[in-house]
Amino acid sequence: MYLGIDLGTSAVKTVLVDGVQRVIASESRALTIDSPRSGYFEQDPAQWIAATFATLDALRASHGQELAAVEGIGLSGQMHGATLLDASDTPLRPCILWNDGRSAAECRLLEQRWPALRAMTGNKAMPGFTAPKLLWIATHEPEIFAATRRVLMPKAYLRLVLSGEAIEDVSDASGSLWLDAARRDWSDAALAATGLSRAHMPRLVEGCAPAAGLRGELAQRWGLVRRPMIAGGAGDNPAGAIGIGAIKPGTAFISLGTSGALLAPSDHIAANPDRVVHTFCHAIPGMWIEAGAILSAASCLAWAARLFGVSEAELLAPLGASPQAPSPVNFLPYLAGERTPHDDPIVRGMLDGLSHSTDRAAIVQAILEGVAFALADCRDALGDAGIAVTEADVIGGGSRSRFWLAVLASILNIPIHRFADGETSAAFGAARLGRLAVTGEAIEAVCTPPRRVETLEPDRALVNAYAARRPAWRELYRPRH
Repeated sequence: MYLGIDLGTSAVKTVLVDGVQRVIASESRALTIDSPRSGYFEQDPAQWIAATFATLDALRASHGQELAAVEGIGLSGQMHGATLLDASDTPLRPCILWNDGRSAAECRLLEQRWPALRAMTGNKAMPGFTAPKLLWIATHEPEIFAATRRVLMPKAYLRLVLSGEAIEDVSDASGSLWLDAARRDWSDAALAATGLSRAHMPRLVEGCAPAAGLRGELAQRWGLVRRPMIAGGAGDNPAGAIGIGAIKPGTAFISLGTSGALLAPSDHIAANPDRVVHTFCHAIPGMWIEAGAILSAASCLAWAARLFGVSEAELLAPLGASPQAPSPVNFLPYLAGERTPHDDPIVRGMLDGLSHSTDRAAIVQAILEGVAFALADCRDALGDAGIAVTEADVIGGGSRSRFWLAVLASILNIPIHRFADGETSAAFGAARLGRLAVTGEAIEAVCTPPRRVETLEPDRALVNAYAARRPAWRELYRPRH
């Protein structure tokens, strides 16, 4: 038996997977986000631990016999967060999250200090990444920076609590701007540019490699027969790729979670930082992932649900299975700024074209279309890097909406595939990494694609209608700086 734990932004999801890769049980616990100022997003690391322990306590109560047989654990997690620890490994402040936009000035400073940044990391310096956050801390909270002895990303902090060891995998580390992406090792020059050294960093491993054993007292708490091995694990999107078997060039997938992304595995670095394409190491050796990323995807729907005072399911139900025509309303999904292709942490969202006849359904459809248009921008940026996307699988909570996937198919003008359990792909991928760390099996034997339950083809009339609409949608973006 194997465990996959996905430390997301909105929830911790834990799945229990057996030897033939069936999900035996799953548990989820919600997380909250603090926003002390506009554009600032933080979480208390204690939340992550409490939520993770709650999922495992629940699994012991419901599936104690199966849980007892767990041999390997894989971790997946939200990327880029800065968790600052003191000499006793106690968090010094809340974690600054991936969608935090406060460090735009520090990004410019970092690229000035380290001109090789883009060539070395394959990325442009952006506020979401970890390194600029440390420069912001050094300027605005110098006492915190001075007390910092270790910097971990969220899932590495969770691993520290679970195992007592500070270890990170190369996929998550490549989202920090401290990693030499080609060498898959920390860059001393990058660390020096932020006033840090290797002493502040966790040990690096590949995602499918064994990393550390679970603490004995925790194994006892959850009734485990032996101390399971914890794998290197992966950032959430690389783990999602492992979960759906996206381990070779020529595959592509869309993540519709709190944020969104269009991702393509590659056997070489195909960087395009000027168009804000992200380059990350994959969770398996010798592979990378190129990605266009948007900061708000399913979170846009959650925002609308709060605004209208109903659930997200209630928002989607009246729309049916597929659109008949584009919404008369346009929506820019830049509620927390944007990455690909704009790199603009200041821009905000917009509803355009409202009238007395506009109803809730038109607004909800416009939100789904706006996210799809933003992913089309990501597709174009990947194309400029030489990566052609001709079809895509979809994972994340948004993959439950057939209507949304139909919109994506027609806006991107490609077939879109969905899975039965696409929303748990990252946790399932983490469990696969936990298995690989224990068994040493061939990666391609374990990381097979799950069965697709449906393929949505582009609707020719809608393809033309959306293509005509897209220039007006793009005209809505106006930089504020």
